[in-house]
Amino acid sequence: MTKLLYFIIIVAFLDTFIQLPIITPYAMELGASNILTGSIIAIYSLANMLGNILAGHWIDRFGRKRILLIGMLAVAFILLFYPLAQTGEQLFLVRLFHGLAGGALIPAAFAYIGDYTVKGQRGKTMAYTGACIGTAAIIGPAMGGIIAATSSIEFVFFLVAVLFTVTAGLIIVFLKESYVRANRGNVSLSHFVTLLKEPLLIQASLTAFALMVSNGTLAFALPVKVELLGLSSSVTGLLLSTFGIVALIVFLTPINRIYDQYEPMLLVLTGLSFIGVSLVALSIFQTLFSISFAMVLYGLGFALVFPSMNRIVADVSTQVDRGKAYGVFYASFSLGVVSGSFLSGAIAEIIGFPFLVSAAIMMSFGVILFFMARKHQVLSKKDVIRS
Repeated sequence: MTKLLYFIIIVAFLDTFIQLPIITPYAMELGASNILTGSIIAIYSLANMLGNILAGHWIDRFGRKRILLIGMLAVAFILLFYPLAQTGEQLFLVRLFHGLAGGALIPAAFAYIGDYTVKGQRGKTMAYTGACIGTAAIIGPAMGGIIAATSSIEFVFFLVAVLFTVTAGLIIVFLKESYVRANRGNVSLSHFVTLLKEPLLIQASLTAFALMVSNGTLAFALPVKVELLGLSSSVTGLLLSTFGIVALIVFLTPINRIYDQYEPMLLVLTGLSFIGVSLVALSIFQTLFSISFAMVLYGLGFALVFPSMNRIVADVSTQVDRGKAYGVFYASFSLGVVSGSFLSGAIAEIIGFPFLVSAAIMMSFGVILFFMARKHQVLSKKDVIRS
């Protein structure tokens, strides 16, 4: 059952990553201006953020399997409209609906994971989900670029639609509902209010936002850095692969025991520190070897943060509100995706030094999270004493 969920997570993220190398040229091929092309790219994540939150309630109200299946089939159907788009404006609308439908997938899959694992053993499982996303990030862009070059961009969308349809069939046949039907009567929209007051969920969501802002900085500033050093653009891909490979090593080897041996917030703070240091190093270092070392540091930081923040969300939620919890969490994730590249571009244009500014942002979030965690621990100890 869990292996099927891992496959579903790979497929869900593959949908995003496979389009990275093709969506910009496809939009321009349809005559979209630079501004509209940027909007076409951004609207997916913005719509995904709204879809995360809306689907979160439905996941708790109607069950994980039903919403996951509806999301899969909806995305498969919407993908068929990409080749039919004749203008940039039409492509914008397709991306909007694609983002909304896709917003149901990840919260539902992670709610499943949270249901099937017990507290104290979730860290290792969340590490495997990180490996799934890393796999999609490595395979997706290469697959999209190769298929578009050897066949056509339109064929990429048809292929992913078929993959989603097949996955939907697997969900129907093999995936059992993890959410007890009797509990669904207790589901309420008011749980959103309770969750938004939960310190640990707030900490996890802030972490997700910060992590994706740093990721956006890499996406924007690393190619510029590589070009200034007189290196080829292929080096950028190798450097990004370096951090992904380092993260995968941590996720898939016995090192992943740390996720259940140490408190997740300790790992988060350590990981954010590594990321902050790596961003400073990327700003200062001027050789390929030293930049590669900085990317190894970034990979270690990412590896510590990602499973830990997902574990926090699973631990702090119950079956009644886990869909909403992951909806809120991944909405913060999507907001970070949208904000990251935009902030990096604006910082580079106005101030300069995008890596240093991003490092300062990471350190600031680390300080905020440290004091929030400390305050939460103090309050928890008072509650224990009173009881």
